[in-house]
Amino acid sequence: MPTHGKVFGLSLKPREHLPLLRGAGRYLDDITRPGLVHLGVVRSPHAHARVIAIDATNARALPGVLGVFGPAELPEVTRPIPPHLPFRAHVRPFEQCALALGKARYVGEPVAVVVVEAVAQLQDAIDAVHVQYEPVPAVVSTWEALKTTARLYDTWPDNVASVSTDSVGDVEEAMAAADLVVAHELRHARNAAMPMEPRGVLAWHDDAGVLVVHSSTQTTYFVREAIAAVLGLDVERIRVIAPEVGGAFGAKAQVFQEEVLVPLVASRLGRPVKWVETRREHFIATCHDREQVHAIRVGFHRDGVITAVDDHFASDMGAYPIQGEGIPLNTIHHLCAPYRVRDYRGRSDNVVTNKTFSAAYRGAGRPEAAFVFERMLDIGARKLGLDPAEIRRRNFIRADEMPYRPGMKYKDGSTICYDPADFPAAFDKALELLGYDEHRALQATRSNGVRRLGIGVACYLQGSGLGPYEGANVRVDPSGTVYVFIGVSAQGQGHATTLAQICAEELGVPFESVKVVGADTQAFPYGIGAMASRVAANAGPAVARSAREVRRRAALVAATMLECAPEDLRIEDGRVSVAGVPGRGLHLAEVAAAAVRSKALAPVSEPGLNSCTYFYPDTVTWAFGTHGAVVEVDVETCQIRLLKYVAVHDSGRPINPMIVEGQLQGGIAQGIGSALTEDLVYDDNGQLLTQSFMDYGLPTAAQLPPLDTALVNFPSIVNDLGIKGVGESGAIAPAAAIANAVEDALAGFGITILELPVTPARLFSLLQARRAG
Repeated sequence: MPTHGKVFGLSLKPREHLPLLRGAGRYLDDITRPGLVHLGVVRSPHAHARVIAIDATNARALPGVLGVFGPAELPEVTRPIPPHLPFRAHVRPFEQCALALGKARYVGEPVAVVVVEAVAQLQDAIDAVHVQYEPVPAVVSTWEALKTTARLYDTWPDNVASVSTDSVGDVEEAMAAADLVVAHELRHARNAAMPMEPRGVLAWHDDAGVLVVHSSTQTTYFVREAIAAVLGLDVERIRVIAPEVGGAFGAKAQVFQEEVLVPLVASRLGRPVKWVETRREHFIATCHDREQVHAIRVGFHRDGVITAVDDHFASDMGAYPIQGEGIPLNTIHHLCAPYRVRDYRGRSDNVVTNKTFSAAYRGAGRPEAAFVFERMLDIGARKLGLDPAEIRRRNFIRADEMPYRPGMKYKDGSTICYDPADFPAAFDKALELLGYDEHRALQATRSNGVRRLGIGVACYLQGSGLGPYEGANVRVDPSGTVYVFIGVSAQGQGHATTLAQICAEELGVPFESVKVVGADTQAFPYGIGAMASRVAANAGPAVARSAREVRRRAALVAATMLECAPEDLRIEDGRVSVAGVPGRGLHLAEVAAAAVRSKALAPVSEPGLNSCTYFYPDTVTWAFGTHGAVVEVDVETCQIRLLKYVAVHDSGRPINPMIVEGQLQGGIAQGIGSALTEDLVYDDNGQLLTQSFMDYGLPTAAQLPPLDTALVNFPSIVNDLGIKGVGESGAIAPAAAIANAVEDALAGFGITILELPVTPARLFSLLQARRAG
């Protein structure tokens, strides 16, 4: 049944999901071309080693092997993959090339590639390539990277890629005035996104000689620019398409070496070439995130009011600091964001180590901030004899202080200014949804049992919708179909539904008549990409503005056809009619057909019902949220069971509340994994010990309780739709809330949780140490 009238704010079913459920999706590995051959990557088995020589004699002799290519055969790889994010100004110079040039800096770094006729021949060909290495000492520990004399980059004086800082007030003076100073070292484990579909690339040339690249990516334009830079081609001679993408969560937002190598080899061979990542490759070759170690001090007055915060931490960038200071600056600016902290100092030493390079995974520095600071609030509350909920209430920024300026500049260079909202009210709503008081009463009855109850809460404030821009081209086809061309791709967020809802309402057409087209650099000239919770807050306003302009142009054309003034026309349900005379009108399709030749559009110098607009936000939007968890901890086995989980989030004006809640729930599930099971563990030689799902524990459905979510809506003042980003929000607070709940359950034992994940083994060690005095 067609959807008419106002659709912004309705929970319409995502139109893109049904074909996927029916098995009609077309992912990277489903795409083929005549004469297709397959590429495999020879990867370094060493975390840190000089590459002395590559001998491909045995590999080239194998049946089906079409070639083996190293730096000698592919001289283009000496051109580095260009950086695409703006947060690298203060990072020491380094180059990441498509193949290791003289030195491999992590296990899994590409050293050479093989090309074969059939997929079944790949592993034999890879194994037959003999590479001579000279291992050198590896730098593995985050803190040790600051102290060791071993160096990843010979031209650097140490292993610090950059130092990120920001501050406000006089921390030392305010700390001296505190009645209580809590100081701890906390560590967030190394995590990685684990999408159902690993990465993949297919490259071929069309009949016009254009290099066509299909990539399972979040950033088609970044990939296009990198290929052009390394291969020495014009950007306009490259077309990048993202097919259906089976999850990404930030892991596919970078340009990876394979996205350059595959088109390079396809150009060399003159044949279509495909590479598909294995799951083991994904563990060692796709970016990691989250690993930070914090030494933090928080000062409190006796009443629980925060006097000062001083946080000095190390961020582990892995082998290549490809995203510069973006993630540590996120941590600094989000650490105590929901709270009134007038004296604050944050510093991150951003170190390189011989591990897979780090880049943004859903949340990108914010989950680390929430874990560290929300833990410190609970520890402070316990020392002061306060309820954890009460200490937060006493420190929240109040609604009457909004819009609030904490006195720092965001990573985009703008002065931080929080969108108006009511944090205490949203917090109280979360406590009510959790049944906080009822669970506290129940907890008291189980304080001496084997299975003890714990309640934890955690809050956050998220800067989302990072610029610099996104655009949209809205065009009404003479058939009546409305096309929305955008510069972003989707990986399950529901863009084809939410952006269509915006267009349908602004233009005055049925939702079903709108078709969103993206993920193709040929369909739209410029774009940034789907990351940083930014599509709705950037592309959404662009769609709205383009739709409004198309509506205005339709009125100009229809006015000449209906012999009336443009301001007398109304457009509703795809029909243009004269106000007060609904029988006198035209279908928008008729107007679109006439607009191709109508002189009424001479003032806009463009025929047709078509408009392209780019939206440049002044800065990010800010969204508050609270999560609450109830856990049961068995003090004998140290097993942890989640009994209840709730989240309240400020989504501004939600385009589609059902999609917003789905985004929150997906993020929560990933955050639960960070809290309880996920940890990428390296040994002292830089070998990843957790290289499969046997060792890297993703959360299962059996571990998840119902995830109850609720929305509060305080429209943003950054864009005219009031939209705030939500894609990463659900992942920010779960680790903090669950760690707080587990420690709360074991309050009688006096343990302090300072590291993630909170596993039964780690809990057992803490309890044993406490019992041993």
